[in-house]
Amino acid sequence: MNLLRNRFKKGVEKTVEEYTASIPFDRRLYRQDIQGSIAHAKMLAKTGIISEKEAELIIMGLISIREEIEQGRFEFKSELEDIHMNIEARLFERIGEVAGKLHTARSRNDQIALDMRLFAKEAISKAIEGLRGLQRALLGLAEAHKDVIIPGYTHLQRAQPVLFAHHILAYFEMIGRDVERFRDCLERTDVMPLGSGALAGVPYPIDRAFLAKELGFSHISSNSMDAVSDRDFVIEYQMAASLAMMHISRLAEEIVLWSSAEFGFVELDDAYAMGSSVMPQKKNPDVAELARAKTGRVYGNLLAILTTMKALPLAYNRDMQEDKEGFFDTVDTLLSTLEVFSGMIGTLKVNKERCRRAVEEGYILATDIADYLVRKGLPFREAHRVVGRLVGYAIEKGKSLQELTIDEYHGFSPLFKEDVYSITVESSLWGRSAPGGTAPPEVEQALEKARGLLYGESH
Repeated sequence: MNLLRNRFKKGVEKTVEEYTASIPFDRRLYRQDIQGSIAHAKMLAKTGIISEKEAELIIMGLISIREEIEQGRFEFKSELEDIHMNIEARLFERIGEVAGKLHTARSRNDQIALDMRLFAKEAISKAIEGLRGLQRALLGLAEAHKDVIIPGYTHLQRAQPVLFAHHILAYFEMIGRDVERFRDCLERTDVMPLGSGALAGVPYPIDRAFLAKELGFSHISSNSMDAVSDRDFVIEYQMAASLAMMHISRLAEEIVLWSSAEFGFVELDDAYAMGSSVMPQKKNPDVAELARAKTGRVYGNLLAILTTMKALPLAYNRDMQEDKEGFFDTVDTLLSTLEVFSGMIGTLKVNKERCRRAVEEGYILATDIADYLVRKGLPFREAHRVVGRLVGYAIEKGKSLQELTIDEYHGFSPLFKEDVYSITVESSLWGRSAPGGTAPPEVEQALEKARGLLYGESH
């Protein structure tokens, strides 16, 4: 039985049926669809549009259908196009003609808008939960290695020493902004569209405030045409997900680098590494590599929905059926990435000694020596020039800056004194005590603030 072809004399072509059917993917919305229908039936009874007995029969039928789906006994039919009509057709089979009253004062247009918003609200809450889980893993990693010093990099060249915890907390900050973006997205998603009808509203005395309360929405939509044609919340979710995945991908890249023999800063737990089919010595960072790749996939889903929506006239168009597969894929990709990444970060081993050797190699204290000359009265640009020449000389002689004699220092500036040898990795760290810097007290304060954010400690 196809409930939508009353005005047609011919059945739909099989290829068209398969091409237009959304049930292969929108069946995922069955819980939201039934939830919305139950609330709608209650509202219809409350306003006297249908009787209490009819509403009770409809609700019991919907609950039984939900049980059938969850138990794997429900037969989804592509000829019924979508999740709405599959459920409605089954409701007719279970309770008879009274099922036809459920669609009073409702269209599939506001019905799917409702289903998608209910699904998105749940997806947003799970994303925030997953992001907080990753923040907890990052905080745990930072706290466990508060005394580890690593080279900070610019252009992937060793630049200045930083605390490992400071580096990790940079990602904590990024993920925190992702949480804020999803919260913002939730505010705009939390708008109830049911009651908008096909596009112009409905000619029945419905109670939209009751529906909103029943379905857990804070607001009801203000414009029926906007309500049924709006997918901003889907786009916004995917924008927030894209940024979150970008942050994860940056961390993934560092995990790949740091776990290589060339860096050797960290080692992945065996449970989060993969082997090679040919080279038995390999321990590959597949999780991090896949997170980088899946980031591109999420970007693609965002671009797809933007492209779909960019030229649609008001109100609903069938193009909007294409809002789901990419959205579902992004939700699944983000949540699974957050789960596996949190586990990987939480079990990461840090090689403190190798990190320290990397800090002491090269000329990572050059900026501190330039600052030393500035404190002696030399303008910074001149100090930069002097130390640049000094480093070039040390490289030529095959010496570290600490191995140069005071006479060699004097060859570049008379301002150098014996106290130049007091410049160390530790003095460099402690010297960067401006708020937000890598000085140990600043990092400890940042850790305390992060603990307060996640666990409610005073800070």
